[in-house]
Parts: sequence; structure tokens; C-alpha cells
Amino acid sequence: MFFEKHDDYKYNGLAWLFLGVPTSDTLLYKEELEKMKAMAPDNFRLDFAVSREQTNAAGEKMYIQTRMAEYKEELWELLKKDNTYVYMCGLKGMEKGIDDIMVDLAAKDGIDWIEYKKQLKKGEQWNVEVY
Repeated sequence: MFFEKHDDYKYNGLAWLFLGVPTSDTLLYKEELEKMKAMAPDNFRLDFAVSREQTNAAGEKMYIQTRMAEYKEELWELLKKDNTYVYMCGLKGMEKGIDDIMVDLAAKDGIDWIEYKKQLKKGEQWNVEVY
């Protein structure tokens, strides 16, 4: 999206990557990702979750769902938009952690998160590959 050059296309959306690893020395493509962030600060957000080195304000290990919880209201607002697409890959527990975050936020808007997520999946806006 950011490195390829096309005369007839320029990415103008928002790509937000949450990348989780056990230790900072196992971060893949860190330099490339940070370069993309520098190239397109309005179009690319990057957040790392380094579980063995970082903690949240409550002292809990920093997993993907822990990092995402820091932005939960903003993420929920994005998930309510028709042009938001989620691609989630990783350990199965991550998906439940994200569900736990979204249930309460959706309920505040009178929305059943599990049913809403089914709609997102049907519309190919929620894509998950966990193991």
C-alpha cells in the first residue's frame, strides 16, 4: 500500500497494525513498518505488544488484546463503519480477548457483539485465522 507506486492509485485510508511478539528482538519487519509509519503518518498506525517486556497500567502482560484495549473506544467507532476491515492472525486466545473488549462497548450502543461480528464476517469485514 505504501511502497508500490501506481500512477492511477494512491492509498488514502487508514491501516492500523497491532503486532504482538514475546520479545522485542523477535519483531519482524520493524524497520520497514516504522518506515511506513514515517512515510504515511496519517494513513498508517503501528502498535506493538511485547508480552515479556511490556505491561499495561494494571501491570498485566502486554498481549494484542491488552494493547487494543487501550484504544477500545476508537476501535469500536471504526468497527461501526462500512469501510472497516479486520484481518486477525495468531493465537486463538487473542480472539476471545478482543471479543471481551467489544462486548461491553457494543452493549453501550444497544448492539449484541456476537451477532454484530457475525454480520461483519458475512460481509467479509471480519477475517480471522487463529490456531
